Amino acid sequence: MAKKVTKSADEMSFLDHLEELRWHLIRATVAVLIAAGIAFMAKGFIFDVILFGPKNADFITYDILCKAAQYLGLNESFCFDEIPFRIQSRTMAGQFSAHMWTAITAGFIIAFPYILYEFWRFISPALHEKERSASRGFIIISSILFFIGVLFGYYIVSPLSINFLGSYQVSEEVFNDIDLSSYMGLVRTSALASGLVFELPIIIFLLTKLGLATPESLKKYRKFALVGILIVSAVITPPDIASQVIVAIPVLILYEISIFISRLVLRKQLKEERENQLTKRD
Repeated sequence: MAKKVTKSADEMSFLDHLEELRWHLIRATVAVLIAAGIAFMAKGFIFDVILFGPKNADFITYDILCKAAQYLGLNESFCFDEIPFRIQSRTMAGQFSAHMWTAITAGFIIAFPYILYEFWRFISPALHEKERSASRGFIIISSILFFIGVLFGYYIVSPLSINFLGSYQVSEEVFNDIDLSSYMGLVRTSALASGLVFELPIIIFLLTKLGLATPESLKKYRKFALVGILIVSAVITPPDIASQVIVAIPVLILYEISIFISRLVLRKQLKEERENQLTKRD
């Protein structure tokens, strides 16, 4: 039986690259499905403890915000005994559908480091040895930022949204019976959106490497970025100023960190260029 010849990145055709990408996507998808299967079997813990946690008045976020409001003498809107709404399923497949999509979302979050690993395996052959060495922490740092973002979305964005929207009433005659898919969609979107937003430093790092972003351009468009961040905060949080500010602050910090990262990348690139020029002269 003939041995399969492994081609280098330079020898591979466009179709070869597509075939290689296909296998990376297949492996990443299998990892998500395996993690989703585990999450599917842990239904009780995921739903009762994690997803329905922000619905309970004793959730840790409400407790901390209540104590902070009392200490500062502010409006104690987070000090309450219950959030006045019930969750219901109004379709035959409503609960099963929520179970499936929640398992897939959990599978994606759990398998995220492996997805990044497959992405890295696909692009790394096209990088120089120095670039590969400099980017060794890519998977770890990206995963940490993503998980921090997911936790931020779960512990900050979700409770703020659930407390505001779940207790909001236009009249005492109207009681909030929230559909299961609507509730799950809010929690999932809050966690995933925050996780992806926290990847901002990595995105800026890659854009700087490609020459599409510089510290000067990031500073120049800081005002526009601020407006964009406030818009994103308004979209993923309830329409009150306090919630939007709480969400906007860490994103603004990430933007400033991204400027610093961009400056470091450019400084390193300029240093390498000078060393290469000196080497050529010698």
